Amino acid sequence: MHTTESTALDPAAAEGFLRMFHIAHPEAGPVGTRLARVREEIADTGTYRHTASELAYGARVALRDSGWCTSGVPWRRLKVRDLRGCRDAATVAAECVEHLRLATNDGRIRPLVTVFAPDAPARPGPRVWNEQAVRYAGHADGTGDRRYRAFTGAVRAMGWQPPAAPGPFDVLPLVVETEHEGPRLFAVPPEVVHEVSLEHPDLPWFGSLGLRWHAVPLITNMRLSIGGVHYPAAPFNTWFVGSEIGARSLADEHAYGAARPVAEALGLDTSAERSLWRDRAVVELNRAVLHSFDLAGVTVTDHHAESLHRLSWLRSRQRPAGERPAFRLDPAAARRARAGGPARFSGSPVETTRPHSTGRLAELLRRPAEK
Repeated sequence: MHTTESTALDPAAAEGFLRMFHIAHPEAGPVGTRLARVREEIADTGTYRHTASELAYGARVALRDSGWCTSGVPWRRLKVRDLRGCRDAATVAAECVEHLRLATNDGRIRPLVTVFAPDAPARPGPRVWNEQAVRYAGHADGTGDRRYRAFTGAVRAMGWQPPAAPGPFDVLPLVVETEHEGPRLFAVPPEVVHEVSLEHPDLPWFGSLGLRWHAVPLITNMRLSIGGVHYPAAPFNTWFVGSEIGARSLADEHAYGAARPVAEALGLDTSAERSLWRDRAVVELNRAVLHSFDLAGVTVTDHHAESLHRLSWLRSRQRPAGERPAFRLDPAAARRARAGGPARFSGSPVETTRPHSTGRLAELLRRPAEK
């Protein structure tokens, strides 16, 4: 038998959040009336349901306070997609694809949060294993993103087949797990993966390296907690900081290891770290990312602007008082994002069919982009 979340919600956690919400939204009416209804609901069911306004406020505050909220994001107007009725894996995957499409917005990245069904007593919500909706495979021959070699091996064992000629930027399938279905694979349609080919403002040879990166950092494996209610699948995005791509992904030896070929093309001495060849190569990679995203009209920020923003955020940040909304990364979720398992609901069999694209996915992709 697999485990279920059977512990009733703490009414004090709900009360702390609801008082916070009503202070920010006095138009919602007396908090006492709402608290009485919520206490009754918790006593009857072990949990309670947020109103649409409470959910939106909680998600916005959680993103603002998480440190993931990049500069320029208007958190008070952040769009929150309320999909708490979605519990089936195919629907969750389809709506992650729709989120990616909406967020891309022709390069003018639109910050969004999508909230799926919460955990409830004896009825846990769905999980997305992937760290982000778009991640590149790490193949056994060293091609691709080496951080995801274990995850790539796991999804191959579950039925995913990479291209006949594996490349450095093969998009991994989404793995969505539900209690009643187990883990299932879903291909991410290439039509919704907006990528930027990288070139350099001063180095004509840079484009021949064949580097590129996707436009939207859609984080899919963090748990949204609001007033004691936990939403294990609540994908959200802002936009990239250039150094996340250039320094952390492309330059890192444990990811793409692109710093060395860049340094060699620059004619730098790579025989010793004290020559600081790596630092110089990383600067050029970061320049190429910012230049290319700007040239393609895709929203991006640089790490200097972001450092100033984070310092301002830290100075003005309210200290935790009671149960504040938050995005949290559970250790088990972090392991699944890199290792591709183990399954959260161990009693459910792992599906061994190939990734499939549902009719819902096709329907979503036919819609015109919202402006």
